[in-house]
Amino acid sequence: MFSSLKSSKQKSSIAERAVHDEVTKQRLKYKPYYHHFEKQVGTHVWLEGREMILLSSNDYLGFNQNPTVIEAGKKGLVTWGSSSTGSRIANGSRGYHHRLEKKLADFLGKEDCHVSAAGYLSCMSAIQAFVQRGDAIFADKNIHSCLWAGIASTMGRVEKFSHNNPADFENVLSYEDPKTPKMLVFEGVYSMEGHLAHAQELLQIASENNCFSVMDDAHGFGVLGEQGRGTANHLDLTDEIDIICGSLSKAMASTGGFVAGDKALIEHLRSHSKQTIFSAAISPSQAYCAEAAIDLLQTEPEHLERLWSNTRRYNAILNDLGLDTWGSETPAIPVVIGDKLKAYRFWQELMKEGIFTTVSLPPAVPPKKDLIRTAISAAHTDEDIDRIAEAFAKVTKRVL
Repeated sequence: MFSSLKSSKQKSSIAERAVHDEVTKQRLKYKPYYHHFEKQVGTHVWLEGREMILLSSNDYLGFNQNPTVIEAGKKGLVTWGSSSTGSRIANGSRGYHHRLEKKLADFLGKEDCHVSAAGYLSCMSAIQAFVQRGDAIFADKNIHSCLWAGIASTMGRVEKFSHNNPADFENVLSYEDPKTPKMLVFEGVYSMEGHLAHAQELLQIASENNCFSVMDDAHGFGVLGEQGRGTANHLDLTDEIDIICGSLSKAMASTGGFVAGDKALIEHLRSHSKQTIFSAAISPSQAYCAEAAIDLLQTEPEHLERLWSNTRRYNAILNDLGLDTWGSETPAIPVVIGDKLKAYRFWQELMKEGIFTTVSLPPAVPPKKDLIRTAISAAHTDEDIDRIAEAFAKVTKRVL
């Protein structure tokens, strides 16, 4: 009976659409994504047997293979096992969650913090838990997909404003009823562009207009501010931002995410965040790794110092070659090519020279902003950067 049913089943229209999807066909043809490394040692990876320098990782501080972080992960695994086996609201809460949250809150300068199994979930929850039907959400048009997903999961109405443009935010806001509950959503560091938020101006406008603020600091946390406390600390705005959310998978070299704010706000999130209530908690080993990374930031400043030393040198190399870095102010440094075919070829040629980056094309970036996404790390050695400089010089001459 079941075999005959299987043989007679017709493909549905959704299945047919998936099978013939043009985006997937192009991805499989040109293979720009989903590369599987066979091995990694520091900043070097092996792809199809070739050793390459990884220049597109978010491991800003080089903690991914730090012995202290690795030993902490082992301790978490041995002590608690491989998983929390449940959601925080049910059977998944553990002492290591509470300890990590306390450490994160203290480090960020907030009263409380909640950690989730992914940064994507945390940033979604930072919006979904607070917005109700009839609320208005004002979002920088270049915010990350996780924030758009959080917005889409609400009954709120969204209005976009021009990227990093406080004047446009104020203009869009001026059409809104003053009594309407409002939320401002922006990023501390925009990872595709490397831009630092014009947060002071945005928050001043928000404070004058009944506007709750949410900042995603996934790429500022561990990178900016005193000991890596993030964008809010860097700009002296910690008390002005209602919610700071972000990821533990970048500078912290772990997985998971966090939402930090006043205690009353975080307790509200624990009651109303679907991403919290219906998701398993972060695993013990990853929580221990994140905790160790926070400790290292405070006891070994040389990692952060090295990151910024490498960033300045790498930026100078790109500028000397006349490459467009889109005004990046952070270790996330795009190389804007502005043409799809040239960007793809530039990426391919870097691969041939032993440098692994990623290519980003519209609609992931604005039109004419086709780019090579790169990110520097504290773990890149002087020799790595010498090789990177040589490769970029060769490829720029060949392609542009």
